[in-house]
Amino acid sequence: MSQAKQASKKLSKRNLLIICIVVVLVAAAVIFAVVRNSNDENTLDKIKSKGKIVVAMEGTWMPWTYHDASGALTGFDVEVANALAAKLGVEVEFQECPWDSIFAGVDSGRYDLAINGVDWTQERADSLTLSDPYVYNYPVLIVKEGNEEIKTFADLNGKKTANTVSSTYAALAESYGATNQGVDDLIATFELVMQERVDATINSADTFASYKAENPDAPIVIVAQADTANSVVIVMKSGDESATLLAEINKAIAELKADGTLSQLSIKYFGTDMTALPSTENK
Repeated sequence: MSQAKQASKKLSKRNLLIICIVVVLVAAAVIFAVVRNSNDENTLDKIKSKGKIVVAMEGTWMPWTYHDASGALTGFDVEVANALAAKLGVEVEFQECPWDSIFAGVDSGRYDLAINGVDWTQERADSLTLSDPYVYNYPVLIVKEGNEEIKTFADLNGKKTANTVSSTYAALAESYGATNQGVDDLIATFELVMQERVDATINSADTFASYKAENPDAPIVIVAQADTANSVVIVMKSGDESATLLAEINKAIAELKADGTLSQLSIKYFGTDMTALPSTENK
């Protein structure tokens, strides 16, 4: 083979190699740009693009989230989620999960929101994005009928209570010196009290009322109510990417309060309007 042909062949191989390298670099640049744009897209934009919002809730805490006689998911927070989604112009996909995994699922991006009667706490505010309150509720102390040892929260010192591990109710009981036994759901909580396997439980007044309405013969009673109401909020992922979603959720909450939707839903499920903070308290 002549030197000219050999040189031409080497040049062709080199050109082909250069072309391949350029194609790979261009493809990589395109992929990087797509990934970067996807990562830069905020949570609200992603929700709008999908046309749906993924909402986490237990589905076992009447009347907030539970299943009716037909097995359908229902409750106050189910209707709140539907009303919020309508304001955003998207559909709702409900994901039921245990209480103790809800917050991790939201912060990992698996769920867009958690709507499950979540109380505001400083710890949650430090690690997650929390909405404005949409209702308020009072914690109450619940014991089995005939229990003469527990009359006040202070009487929990040295006693055993039952609540989901990461709940504000468990933390409140422990602040009074109680030892909390972790449970999976509300029914298990009340059963432990009625079976005297624990001494008491703390829950919301509205939840107790709903349970007693369904189970009027259940031998449990309220012996004390907290002086301060808890602010109930909607949970979103931490970080700046949730800023626009937070703004839209807060706007929707304000509109649903103003038009009476939240009041009507509260009366429907709780028998009282829980949307207004008692006048003697501050937000």
